[in-house]
Amino acid sequence: MSHASSERAQLRAAVTRQPADFIAWVMLADAELGAGDIPAGEQAAQRALRLRPDHPEALARLGRVRWMQHQHQQAAELLQRACQLAPHHPGMALWLGHVLEDANQPEAAAEAYRRAHALAPDEPYMAAQLLNWQRRLCDWRNLDALSRQVRDAVAHGNPAVEPFAFLSEDASPAEQLACARQRAQVLAQSVPRLPPRPLRSHGPLQVGFLSNGFGAHPTGLLTVALFEQLRRQPQLQVQLFALNADDGSPIRRRLQAAAHVLHVLAGQPHAAIAQQIRAAGIDILFDLRGWGGGGTPEVLAMRPAPLQVNWLAYPGSSGAPWIDYLLADGFVVPHTAEAGFSEKVLRLPRAFQPSDNTRKVEPAPTRAECGLPAQGVVFCCFNNSYKLNPRSVTRLLQVLAGVPGSVLWLLSGPGQADQRLRQVARQQGIDPERLVFMPKLPHPQYLARYRHADLFLDTHPYNAHTTASDALWAGCPVLTTPGQTFAARVAGSLNHHLGLDAMNVADDATFVATAIALGNDPDALQAVRGQLAIAHEQSGLFDMAAFAEDFTALLHSLARGHGWQGDDAG
Repeated sequence: MSHASSERAQLRAAVTRQPADFIAWVMLADAELGAGDIPAGEQAAQRALRLRPDHPEALARLGRVRWMQHQHQQAAELLQRACQLAPHHPGMALWLGHVLEDANQPEAAAEAYRRAHALAPDEPYMAAQLLNWQRRLCDWRNLDALSRQVRDAVAHGNPAVEPFAFLSEDASPAEQLACARQRAQVLAQSVPRLPPRPLRSHGPLQVGFLSNGFGAHPTGLLTVALFEQLRRQPQLQVQLFALNADDGSPIRRRLQAAAHVLHVLAGQPHAAIAQQIRAAGIDILFDLRGWGGGGTPEVLAMRPAPLQVNWLAYPGSSGAPWIDYLLADGFVVPHTAEAGFSEKVLRLPRAFQPSDNTRKVEPAPTRAECGLPAQGVVFCCFNNSYKLNPRSVTRLLQVLAGVPGSVLWLLSGPGQADQRLRQVARQQGIDPERLVFMPKLPHPQYLARYRHADLFLDTHPYNAHTTASDALWAGCPVLTTPGQTFAARVAGSLNHHLGLDAMNVADDATFVATAIALGNDPDALQAVRGQLAIAHEQSGLFDMAAFAEDFTALLHSLARGHGWQGDDAG
């Protein structure tokens, strides 16, 4: 029994002996929610609240329950009440920030995180949450100091920093590995492991994929065509384990049809999910979330499958002893970079990132309807707002300064992010109206807008990933500066496998000079677009039938190394 399971058992026994023990009920609520058992956590929180109505600790736990139940407005009201009653409690301010994020109150969430950090200024977890959310809001106040505090915490072995958010810091692969490893070590101590199970010796390999993105989500968009092709591969059966409910999207229907089985696991406790994966007889389990939000590393830590692989959604090392392999390619993880990964690196002979090669680029609305001027070069960067750090934005604005009449087309960010970016433009001598913001749109409508985009300008150190694939598919070239980390090399990998290495440049100065040169030379820009159009058809980057063959061959080879003999042993 793990420490966490033992603690839950002890707390259950305690409240049975002493049903009026308020503190024990609060602690039990925490333990049950930590294990992913929302109904048990709710019952404990309600019992605590009955014992002491309006007590902030009980209100906060019930707020956390409502948050996990996706009842964000109720959760926000409960946690706001708890914070009013306990105004000096940093943990409650922190939870309020989490809830307000999901309640679509981004500026209020930032204020809650700022209050949590002010109450506990030396606590790296508070600093990391505030830093992450300020990046999302393009709020760069005290950014360097917060970043320094977070990187120092990682350097001193503090496990409080979220590995996914840390990918946005200008840190080395070794720092990223340390961050992930520290978080994984804490989790490994609290999660019970299932008894070991060997890989099957014969019969079709059962390959599982665990994600909260099986629907109209970047993970679903990237993988659906590959899964459709894998259906045709011999000796391999795909099972999808969906942590998200059915969103009713066409992508979800295609995923359902492509999979051998699609298991819906939304809202289930971690142990139940792990048991279902084990019961399904999975041989190789792909974690398609990793340390990203909405994932369940606890499930992977229980070791439901003999072989477990980090792929696609978390662009870095898991640092986790329960992840055996990382699936990459020779560009995103060169052999010289393997020291930055806890996993053994598997490499496809193509770009590691699949994509939906059935998606259509519809006709776009007019430039005027998109808010674009009738004339002038359109540079775009539809990356998420947290990737738009001061370094990336400065070089984007330098490009605008060097190409008269051009505009920069961005994805609209949360809260006041757009206004803050316009203010930065004004401060750097650029007319703020040259920044055009596109609201978040359904994928087909968003994809169509690339018809008006001349050149995609990437961010650093966190690249365009799914967004780069979309741009290239739609015929818009991507200019990037590959860095040292996985997250800084994905767009470069796509360019490399298209044969467009000239669009992978060495540094910011070359990035700015190249973009300005292309922006001022319509013939040169058209030539690059022509090269992309040819590469689109000839390079194999978007050939999902060939991807499925390579993917299957790699898995067969991996499994044979662990004793699988396929049909030969039948």
